[in-house]
Amino acid sequence: MTQKHPTLGVAFALIAAILFGMNASATKVIIQSGLSTEQVVIVRSFCAFLIALIWAITANRNNFRFPLKLLPVIILMGVVGSGMLQWTYSIAVVRLPIGIALLIEYTAVLWVPLIALVFFKEKVKRQIWFGAVLVLGGLAVVGEVWASTLDPIGVLFAFGAAISLTTYFITGERVQRTLPTNVTMVYAMGISTMLFLPFAGLGDFDFARLQEPQNLMGNLSGFDWPLWLALLWLGIMGGFMPMMFSFLALRHLSATIVGVIATSETVLAFLFALLWLNEVISLTQALGGMVVVAGILLAQTARKQTYAKVVD
Repeated sequence: MTQKHPTLGVAFALIAAILFGMNASATKVIIQSGLSTEQVVIVRSFCAFLIALIWAITANRNNFRFPLKLLPVIILMGVVGSGMLQWTYSIAVVRLPIGIALLIEYTAVLWVPLIALVFFKEKVKRQIWFGAVLVLGGLAVVGEVWASTLDPIGVLFAFGAAISLTTYFITGERVQRTLPTNVTMVYAMGISTMLFLPFAGLGDFDFARLQEPQNLMGNLSGFDWPLWLALLWLGIMGGFMPMMFSFLALRHLSATIVGVIATSETVLAFLFALLWLNEVISLTQALGGMVVVAGILLAQTARKQTYAKVVD
């Protein structure tokens, strides 16, 4: 057993946020180049699963054992917290401006303390309700509900991603009370891979396309990269690395605190989308986004934090 280190957890969560923020633009470019959402999920999931499996077997293959009562939580983590999260997120960032899709997704960190209150009877401060009002009001401004400027299907999938991310935070925190990070990733990404394998259409995929150049689009439209390199980047830097750092953060911090730090991904996603894809939002939407972030941060500090020991 080893003591948690909150400072290390913060560093891990920040690295994950940077990588996830960059991955939003990369995912959008790769899907718009012709790959399906399901194929993108398979690439990210299988690559992360394979690397985590090698890591886990090398470290200690006995760590794969877990009590049977944990099985439903692991399945929920893999199906919803990993597979459905990647699928809904990928569709949302294609159909919406990336920053707005991420803002909606990250309302997940508002639901974490609410679920902790209702289902796990954790003590939550009253400020959560003011935070909830700010989040909902800010989202109404971001979505410019009076003008209905956003793609409704994209908004629906972004809220689906919020539900999935909530599941990811809660189940990931609980599974890692028993299993180490590498094994947690093996199960989460392995289940995600199996879930989407029948829908990825790999039997009809022309593997000769892997050598074809793909344009980086936007402000990087003067550059190309081969599809195999784009998928390698997606699998490692957009799949394994951010998921690893996110799970590592959950070993040292609660789902609530990781959620607070992960909120920075929304700002980073806005920045990367602007610099790379030249995506610009209105001043009104930007102000609404700041209100959403403020509400999320306020709500997240409402959950009382405790530190315990975790499995090596």
